[in-house]
Amino acid sequence: MPTPRTGLPSGGPHPVRPPKPRPGDRIAVISPSSGLPGALPLPYELGLRRLADDFGLRPVEYPATRTMGATPRQRAADIHAAFADPSVTAVIASIGGDDQITVLPHLDRGLIAAHPKPFFGYSDNTCLLAYLWQTGIAAYHGGSVMVQLGRPGRMHPLTEESLRAALFTQGPHELRPADRFGDIDRDWADPATFDEEPATRPGRGWSWAGPERVVEGISWGGNVEILSWLLMADREIGADPSVYDGCVLVLETSEDLPSASEVYGILRAMGERGLLVRFPALLMGRPKTWSFGRPNTPDEAGRYACEQRAAVERALAQYAPETMAVFDVDLGHTDPQLVVPYGGTVRVDGPARRITVTY
Repeated sequence: MPTPRTGLPSGGPHPVRPPKPRPGDRIAVISPSSGLPGALPLPYELGLRRLADDFGLRPVEYPATRTMGATPRQRAADIHAAFADPSVTAVIASIGGDDQITVLPHLDRGLIAAHPKPFFGYSDNTCLLAYLWQTGIAAYHGGSVMVQLGRPGRMHPLTEESLRAALFTQGPHELRPADRFGDIDRDWADPATFDEEPATRPGRGWSWAGPERVVEGISWGGNVEILSWLLMADREIGADPSVYDGCVLVLETSEDLPSASEVYGILRAMGERGLLVRFPALLMGRPKTWSFGRPNTPDEAGRYACEQRAAVERALAQYAPETMAVFDVDLGHTDPQLVVPYGGTVRVDGPARRITVTY
């Protein structure tokens, strides 16, 4: 068996995994990006019910959770309150958004470091995930109240299995590719949306590229567009790229459907900064190919996905040719969603075509 290439952030934080919640515990529900629960209550209330009824947790809301237009200071205050509350054992985002980066300057790193808790979120919550990584706290990329817990009909079984394992268990958990997936949304304001499960179509499993090896390392990354903003603002990304040596890079794109040239440009910038070459393995999320603004046909969706993959492979060929890449991992904006540790251990076994995370 090949010897794993292992990685811990050398010279940077070695994230610690906070204790897990148990059924019956209180879980903070916050909106660090957008107060959409107030504008679209149907998926939010459904998600809260599932947290309570299916997961046995007691959701706790904060002042800005349902407040559209809450200021960065107000949202930061909710983050502080959620982490500082000794009766709360985990924190989950209601949903993403597009301006969480404005919250970061208002956060008290010392307060959060003194009260580490598991945090679940993705998309714009990449900001808080990267902040926690820099603070030395491992978190979880994935899970939101409105999207995954508030899925019409029922939670997807793979999503529920992954989120439950990440919330309550410790140790290795093998990820499995989805046989079917979906990325076409319906109107959350329409009650009829929640009468049946979303449409899905056949998946082709994961696709592997690059050198075949076994890589085991600490995970880092998130939403590609948000990472680009953090790079531009020079926030929460280590100035010394060696802190990411040996880590496993996790990337995904959003419902904004960034073009292939945009994705390539962002990865090129990461390459020029000396970041890409630090990661011996990449998990690339299955791209979302449909949005209300761009309702692509199946042919257009397939072309979009192929062009995005080509852009990623082009950047890797230029800047990180020894990186092993796994494409179409269900970890982003598509359905189902697998929760991946952020700052936790991920093992990518190329010869065996297996991905194992440590929750």
